[in-house]
Amino acid sequence: MELSVALVTALWFWFFAGAPGYTLHYVFKQPLVIALPIGILMGDIPKALIIGAAIELVYVGMVAAGANLPADECLAGVLAIPMAMKLGVDPSTAVVLAVPFGVLGVFLDQLRRTVNAAFVHRADKLALDADLKGIARQALIWPMAIGFVMRFPPVFIANLFGADVLEGLLKALPAWVIHGISVTGGLLPALGFAIILFVIGKKSLMPFFFIGFFAVQFLGISTMAAAVFGICMAILITVFKREALAEAKKSMREELQNS
Repeated sequence: MELSVALVTALWFWFFAGAPGYTLHYVFKQPLVIALPIGILMGDIPKALIIGAAIELVYVGMVAAGANLPADECLAGVLAIPMAMKLGVDPSTAVVLAVPFGVLGVFLDQLRRTVNAAFVHRADKLALDADLKGIARQALIWPMAIGFVMRFPPVFIANLFGADVLEGLLKALPAWVIHGISVTGGLLPALGFAIILFVIGKKSLMPFFFIGFFAVQFLGISTMAAAVFGICMAILITVFKREALAEAKKSMREELQNS
């Protein structure tokens, strides 16, 4: 099982972090999505999804402005989820494990960009000769090959051997340190929500955020139900706006015709 988890997570990180085609790769980089195959391989899907959801809250509001990666949620997911499940720690502690992995992913990505710059210059020269196949190799084949060398080995080795080292470290730590780590992990999801509020930015949208929050907290509805209600409200608001805009245009045309 450990070998299969190490192999799948390493391949997952290499392929989807490599962003082939720039299509759905961003979805598959999320810890909550990564948790499903890990849960299947480790025989405990609910626990994997709970841990993945806790880690997801930290990165849910993350935006790579100007393609500058603030943290690598994919590396955090493929390392922290299987390690947390093997160690049997709670989701809050798993979040603390994930954060440094996400930071390390940034340095790994910067190294990748530095190396791939050579392919960009080579593609520029090939473009002068209209060599489409050569450009494709520089844009996809070689970057993915270099990405395999950079991304596959660290994740594979860490998930195959790293959990045992980390387990020994956690057993050696005093109870108060473990408790502090758990408390810190519980605060990090709040930071994720704060980032969401910062990204939303528009005051007109804030009431909807608080409606959903208090509906879950005080009315006792599930998060899924709140999401369904939110989608329905968004559709209704969009439809009403379009109808109001159509009516305004119609009235304007009639006024112009009468004048």
